[in-house]
Amino acid sequence: MDSATSDRAALSATADNGLKIVVVGGFGVGKTTMVRSVSEIRPLNTEETMTRAGEAVDHLDGIQAKSATTVAFDFGRITLDERSVLYLFGAPGQERFWFLWDRLFSGTLGAVVLVDTRRLADSWYAIDRLEHHGTPFIVACNDFGGPLHSEQQIREALDLSDDVPLVECDARDRSSSKYVLITLVEHLAALSAARLRTPEAALAAAGPTPEPAP
Repeated sequence: MDSATSDRAALSATADNGLKIVVVGGFGVGKTTMVRSVSEIRPLNTEETMTRAGEAVDHLDGIQAKSATTVAFDFGRITLDERSVLYLFGAPGQERFWFLWDRLFSGTLGAVVLVDTRRLADSWYAIDRLEHHGTPFIVACNDFGGPLHSEQQIREALDLSDDVPLVECDARDRSSSKYVLITLVEHLAALSAARLRTPEAALAAAGPTPEPAP
């Protein structure tokens, strides 16, 4: 292990500002791969070998070669500075594990919806739950070499508003996955700045109105 990696590992004992991001999406879209590619530590994952018993409930259309699946969540970490750590949680994609999602969303700053453009409909539930919770998110299209769609076609298929960032990525590539996370952080910063520009926020920042002099 090099010194830089050792230093980052040691920071976990002193970090006091934990920031949480969730990677969600349909079954087999690459959530585990993204967490694994970008985490600075060996990710905790709950992958289990898929068996024939699950064939009746796990739809493998387009992902017949998939041999393992996440049954709880994936967990990774990125150190931002001496006091701040970004925690990544990858949610399970199968419908039978969706009951875990609401708990994973608790305390989340924002989310990445990872999409396989060959199976866009598999992402609808993730977007619906995030909107239900009021959780900011971006959409990242993972490169599976599927049919080409324009950005407008993808937005229409997922019913995305223009203010939701849409990016392309390769979840296997560390730099590409980091770009996705940077895009989400920039989106969260822009939303925060926009809230501060509202009249209500300006009044709150100014403090109470002083009482008139007698």
